[in-house]
Amino acid sequence: MQNHRNFVRWQINHKAKVRLDQAMDEVFCHVKDINYKGMGVILNAKLPEDTAFRMRLNLSDNFSIEAEVWVAWNRVVDGVNHYGLYFSKLKDADKEKIYRFINTHCQSEVVSKWWPGQNNVLDQDINAGQNNAGHNNAGQIKENDQASDARIFERFAKQIPMRFINLDNGTEYLGQTVDISAKGLGLSTNQQLRPHAALEIWLDLSNNQEPLYTRGEVAWSKPEIGGSYRAGVALDKADFMNISRLLRE
Repeated sequence: MQNHRNFVRWQINHKAKVRLDQAMDEVFCHVKDINYKGMGVILNAKLPEDTAFRMRLNLSDNFSIEAEVWVAWNRVVDGVNHYGLYFSKLKDADKEKIYRFINTHCQSEVVSKWWPGQNNVLDQDINAGQNNAGHNNAGQIKENDQASDARIFERFAKQIPMRFINLDNGTEYLGQTVDISAKGLGLSTNQQLRPHAALEIWLDLSNNQEPLYTRGEVAWSKPEIGGSYRAGVALDKADFMNISRLLRE
């Protein structure tokens, strides 16, 4: 099971430009928040879904990054697209550019919000934040990593019949999803599940489609009124294509 650690999302609310791979023109956008795993962005253009695509983001004349991106979620508000984007590939050099942009343009806001009383936290060594998803900038981010990046994997209320095998005992059970995201499922079942139990899951789709198969690990489980149980399941990997299918059910 991979590490499901979260990372601080910097609220930058910044005007920027994006250009998709192979596109000739840039389009204006508004970057709501960003970190090394993804960003929230608002723009008029429609982005590709159910596939990875290359994107160049110009935060300013001095700061531009290139990344391979997935659309984790999309919501249309007053005719404008709001996206949660996941960086499936982002070079260390571009992670450093994100850090330097934050350090240059948003330092006072970031320090006051996450590290009150600390003036120099963002001047610490960037290398800890560049290497991989298990490392953060300078300890303070690590201490605050639970406060951050759920929006990129936003949960949507969705009730879908399901069956699953608890690999602890090899028994098959029935249940129903309560909510879904690209990285997890909330479910209701009459079976109490042990935290860290491994599950094989089949989600029953409509219109006689083949069930959607996935695997995950129980993050938590608690009883509900009436004898049923709620549980949260962390999926083994982010599955944006199939989650998009579920949201259209």
